[in-house]
Amino acid sequence: MALKKYKPTTPGQRFKIISAFDDITATKPEKSLLAPKKRTGGRNSEGHMTIRNVGGGHKQKYRIIDFKRDKEGIPATVKTIEYDPNRTARIALVFYADGEKRYIIAPHGLKVGQTVVSGKGVSPEVGNTLYLSEIPFGTIVHNIELRPGQGAKMARSAGSYAQLMTREGKFAIIKLPSGETRMILQTCKATVGMVSNTDHSLEKSGKAGRSRWLGRRPRVRGVAMNPVDHPMGGGEGRSSGGHPRSRKGLPAKGYKTRAKKKDSNKYIIEKRKK
Repeated sequence: MALKKYKPTTPGQRFKIISAFDDITATKPEKSLLAPKKRTGGRNSEGHMTIRNVGGGHKQKYRIIDFKRDKEGIPATVKTIEYDPNRTARIALVFYADGEKRYIIAPHGLKVGQTVVSGKGVSPEVGNTLYLSEIPFGTIVHNIELRPGQGAKMARSAGSYAQLMTREGKFAIIKLPSGETRMILQTCKATVGMVSNTDHSLEKSGKAGRSRWLGRRPRVRGVAMNPVDHPMGGGEGRSSGGHPRSRKGLPAKGYKTRAKKKDSNKYIIEKRKK
C-alpha cells in the first residue's frame, strides 16, 4: 500500500497526500452485494437540523460485509480487492466453493487468487477466521467478536489489529489497539492478520473540498463564537477560551465519560492508555 504525493501546482495540491490505490483490482462493485444508503443531511423527520456539520457528499451505495464468517469449512477464493466508501479499510470479494459471493474486510497482504476459510481446525494464516481457543499465543488478529455468533465488532478500521496474549479458563486475554487488555470468551471468532490500508492515518486531504465530498460541512471553532453560542466563546481579541469543553458544557481532553458501573467493566484487566 503506497501513498501518492503531488507537486504544488495549486494550493490544494501543495499538502495533498493520498492513497495510490495500487492495491485495488476492480473499479465496479458486485451488484448483488449492494444496498441503498439513505442520507439525512443531519435533519430529523421534521426537517430540523439535529446534527451539525453534516450534509452533501457524493452518492454512495452500502457494501454488505460478512462480519460473521459463518460458512465454516468451505474454502473461498479472493477474486478482487476493492475500495469501500463506507470504511477506511479495503474490502475483498470472495467466491465460495458452493458458488456464493461475499465481501469481507481485506487483511493486510491478502492477494487475488488466495484461499481463505473459517471454522474449527483451520490453519492460522492471514485471512482465515478461527475460534479464539485455537489461535496461537502472540498472533495478530482483527475482526474480533464480543459475543459468540454476534459478528466482528473490534479492530475493523484501516491498519487496526489486536494481539492474543494468553488464555485463562473459558476466556482469552486480548490486547486491543487502544492499549486496553480485556477478556473475551474463547468461543468467539477472530480473523488472523491486521486490517489493510495501513497508511490511511498518513493521508492528508489537501483542501476543504475533499471533506465536502465525504459529506462533512465546515466546523466552526468554539473560541471563534460569541458567549451565547459556546462556553468557550467571547473575550477581547484572540482569547484562549478557558477550559476545553463541548458546546453543551461537557469537559473535553481527559474527562472520563465511561459509566463507572458498566456491566462489561469486569472483563477489562487493564484500561486503555490515556
